[in-house]
This record gives sequence, C-alpha cells and structure tokens, in this order.
Amino acid sequence: MSAEEIEDMAPGELISYGRESYYRPDPLPPSRDLALDTDFYDLLTDATFWLGKLSGVSLELDFPPVLYTSLLRKEAMESAEIEGADIDYNALYSLETRRFDERSDGAVTGAATSEAETKDTQEVLNYEQAIKDGIDALDSGDEIAVALLHDLHETLLTDVPDDRVDTDTIGAYKAKPNHIGDFLPPVPGEIDGLMDALVTYYRAGGSYHPLVDIALFHYQFETIHPYGDGNGRLGRLLITLQLYDNGLLQRPNLYLSEYFNRNKATYVDRMEAVRTHGDWEEWLSFFVRGVARQAEESVDRTLALDALRRRYENEYGGVEYAKNRLACHLFERPYVTTESVANTLDIERSTAYRAIDELEDEGVLTEVTGKQRNKEYRAKEIFEILERPPQTY
Repeated sequence: MSAEEIEDMAPGELISYGRESYYRPDPLPPSRDLALDTDFYDLLTDATFWLGKLSGVSLELDFPPVLYTSLLRKEAMESAEIEGADIDYNALYSLETRRFDERSDGAVTGAATSEAETKDTQEVLNYEQAIKDGIDALDSGDEIAVALLHDLHETLLTDVPDDRVDTDTIGAYKAKPNHIGDFLPPVPGEIDGLMDALVTYYRAGGSYHPLVDIALFHYQFETIHPYGDGNGRLGRLLITLQLYDNGLLQRPNLYLSEYFNRNKATYVDRMEAVRTHGDWEEWLSFFVRGVARQAEESVDRTLALDALRRRYENEYGGVEYAKNRLACHLFERPYVTTESVANTLDIERSTAYRAIDELEDEGVLTEVTGKQRNKEYRAKEIFEILERPPQTY
C-alpha cells in the first residue's frame, strides 16, 4: 500500500517504518457520520428478522446437539477453507468416530486414527473447540476481552501442523511485523493500544445497532491484524461470539464463513476500500447482507434436517429392532462403524453389522472407504443436507 492510495477520507494513516510504511487505523467509531440509507436499513431489518427466526427455530425444535455441532462444524470448515485448508467431511467424521471407538474399547489404535487424519483436520477441530470455549466463557459471565482472545488464539493454533502455522507466538500478540500481500498492518509496538481501544469500544456498547458495531469490529480487528497468524479464523469466530453475546443467536449455528468464502474477492475488496477511501457503507452493506442470507440459509438447513429426523422417526421409531434404533440414532452420530454401533446401542457386533447392512440396502447409509475391512458409513441424506450448496442465495 502506497501513500498515493490513501485518500483524505481514509480512517487511518501510513506511518514510516524503516524502508516501509505500516497502516495505523483510527479508533472506532468512524470520525464521520455514516450515510446509511433506506436500502441499508431494509437489509438490517432483513438480517434481524432471520436471526430472530434462527433463534426461534433453535429454541423450539427438539434437536439433537450433534446436529448443531454439525452446523458449527460447517462454519469451522468454511473458515479453514478461506485460509487455504483442504477440508474433507469424511476425514473429520472418520477421525471423530475412530476416537470414539478407541475410548469405548479402551484400546489405542493410533495407526487407524492417523489414517483418517489429514493435515487440516486439526485446524477445523480447533475452531470448533474455540467456539465452544468462547460460548462457555460468555455463559460463565466472562466478557469479550484481550485475555479471552489470547485463549481462543491458542486453542485455534495448538497442534496444527507447522506448515499451517506462520508464527512462533501463540496465545499472544505478534512479536514481529506481518504482511498481507503488499499491505503492512500495525507493527507490534502499536498492537496493545489499538486492541485495548477496540475491545473497550465493544464492551462500552458501541455506537450503532449491534450488527453494525460487529461489522465495524471485524473490519478493525482484521486491519490491526494483532496476531502473527490466525487473524482471519479468530476474527470470523468472534463474529459468532459477538452475535451470541448480543442475544442475536441462541446457538452457534450461523456459518457466516460460507458467505465470505463464496464472496472472497468482494470480502477483501470491501475492507480494502474502507482502508483507502473510507467507504464504510459498502462494507457494512456487504456484511449485513451476508448475515441475512446466512441466517436464512441456516434456518432452511435446520428445518430440512428436522424434517428428515421426523421422517425417520415415523418410519423407524415404532419397533425396537436394531436397524430402527440405529436409523433414529443417526441424528446423534451420523458417521458410524460396526464398532461404534455395537458400543452405542449395546448390541453384539454381528447384530450391528446386520443393522448397518439393512440400512445400506435401504439407502440410509453409504459406505465411504471402499475397503473390505474396517468399513465406515455415513448417513446419506443427513450429509446431503449438510454438504449441499446454499439454497437461499
């Protein structure tokens, strides 16, 4: 970024730093009045409506926790993919199922587990854990504060392979400058003051509608880029926590990263336009539109999963055959092995095998490994809903 690119309306300035210049953003709120027109407030109303609808659905449906976890996992996968991770649903669920088998058997089968592992699965599982930890912290009365951000950052990067981590500083602000292309964010000596001001702005209640303030916070956090790595993942995770903190989400089942992932160039361009031109309005419209579309998408996907669950209960819920019990249990654990079915339903392995075989014949389960032994199965229709592209935009 050069001085020629920075206009007078830009909410920041370039500061000389050796042979380079870094960008130091002005503190929030924006120094000028935001020109938010009727179209924007229509967007805001739409987003608030769909968030309310999603919260209502979350509270009303008698929904197994694993399906909310699956939606949370979708957010984690989309966020990791934005950073270039190569994510495979089967690898994630296979890893989780094999770990369940190991715990149930009391045996250590590390070779089997590592077979299901890919270099990016840990990154996704860490994101899930960080969201859960953040929700637990807020439920315990903690606030979104620097200490919580450090804890979440450490969770995000712990045990991630070295070729996926570009910093030696985990759970603390960066110790050396980091570039984003030709953009140099604030250098380490600036971070404490900028982040303290940002967190104070949020905790003081901001200046606008909560969705607007969350959008402003996200822009500012990504522009400060306070950590050596993981800023994108942590910044997107904080959106979920802030929506929950403001009572706009009842569960962490809004996967906004899907919208960002499918509009990645626009996502980057809109933030860059704020830095260089002070174009807050286009960024805010993009962000709020994304919340509205993804909340609607999450409602649609949640209702589709619930309709499928009800159909399975009607078809398989009457008689206590092993096959029927397994079909209904797929909404607790949609990825299974013979071992996990036997352990979960407390039946013989031979009975578990027959139940799986029958549901495979009926198109409920699909075998995914292609192996003769150690086969793994997933609930075909559940994963079709989880993996389908957006239906509402």
